[in-house]
Amino acid sequence: MTDKVSGNGNGQAAARTEAAGERRFDVVVVGGGAAGLSAALTLGRARRSVLVIDAGEPRNAPADGIHNYLGREGAKPAELLATGREEVARYGGETTGGRAVSAARLDGGGFRVGLDDGSAVRAERLLLATGLVDGLPEVRGLAERWGREVLHCPYCHGWEVRGQAIGVLGTGPLAVHQALMWRQWSEDVTLFVHTAPEPDEEQYERLAARGIAVVEGEVAAVEVTDDRLTGMALAGGRVIPCQALVVPTRLDARTDLLADLGLTTVEQEIGGVPIGTRVDADPTGATAVPGVWVAGNVTAPVEILIGGATAGVRAAAAINADLTEQETLAAVAARRASAGAATTA
Repeated sequence: MTDKVSGNGNGQAAARTEAAGERRFDVVVVGGGAAGLSAALTLGRARRSVLVIDAGEPRNAPADGIHNYLGREGAKPAELLATGREEVARYGGETTGGRAVSAARLDGGGFRVGLDDGSAVRAERLLLATGLVDGLPEVRGLAERWGREVLHCPYCHGWEVRGQAIGVLGTGPLAVHQALMWRQWSEDVTLFVHTAPEPDEEQYERLAARGIAVVEGEVAAVEVTDDRLTGMALAGGRVIPCQALVVPTRLDARTDLLADLGLTTVEQEIGGVPIGTRVDADPTGATAVPGVWVAGNVTAPVEILIGGATAGVRAAAAINADLTEQETLAAVAARRASAGAATTA
C-alpha cells in the first residue's frame, strides 16, 4: 500500500529528488502506528516534507478496540490508523508500505534509508516509532488467544472482562502485584504461580484478604471450548476454570535499524524488576545519535496508545525546532558570505 501526495497544494515543502534518483525528505518516520502518524501529522502541519514507512505490523492488531483514547474510545485499531494516514495526507505527508531494512548517515549530512523492495529515500532527520515485541510465556495455546481472552494491561482491557473469572499467570516477582491490581475489575481472580516465586507469608495474607485464590504448579496449556477460553490446564492434568487470562509479557524494543545507526537498547525496570528493553532518549525523544529521535513504545514500553500519540507530537515539535535552527544557521552563513563578497567587490 502506498499513498502518494505531492505536498505542494497546501504550502508544505516538497520532497527533493537527489541525483541518484532518491527522494529526500525533511523527515522520514519509520513506523506507522499512533506515535509515528501523530509525528507525521504535526510535521506536515509545520510545512515539513515527511514520509512514513510502515511495515503494517501494529502491536494492537488482534485487539477488538482501542481504549482510554479520548474521542476514539472503542474504535477498531485498523480504523484509527487508516484515519491517521488520511489526516497526514491532508497536510501533504506521504506514507508507504514496506519495511525499512537499513539506515546510514550520509557524508553530506542527513540519512539514507533502504527499503525491502530495493528502493531508498533520504532524510534530514529520522524518527523511529517502531514499537516493541511482546514476548509470551511458552504455554501451549497461549499465543493463539493473545489479544482476545489473553490480556496484559488492565487499563486497556479490564473493563471488557469485568466480573469474569480472571486468571493471572505468574512469571516473575510482580505476579502478586498484578493479581491484586486486577482484583479491581473482578471479585473472581486466581493467581497461577506458574514460574513466579512462591508468595511469602505477607503476600499470601494480602491475597487472602482480597479473596484471590492461589494455584501452585506450572500451567501446561490453555483450555478452549467453542473458540472461547474456558480454563487453564496444569502440568498434572487438573483444569482450573477461567474466562480471561492476564499474561505479563516481556516488552522488547524492536531493534530494526538500531545497529546501523549506532543505537543500543537499555533494560527497562519496574520496581527494580526487569521487564524488557527500550531505546534511551531525552524527554523529547532525542537519542544519543544526532538527528535521530524515537517515540512511542520503542522508548517507553509501558506507554498506552494515547501516550504514544502524545510522544509523537512532542518529538515532531523538537525535530522541527532542530531543523529550524539548522536552516537559520545556514541562512546566517549565507548572508555573511554575501556581505563579504559585496565588500571585496
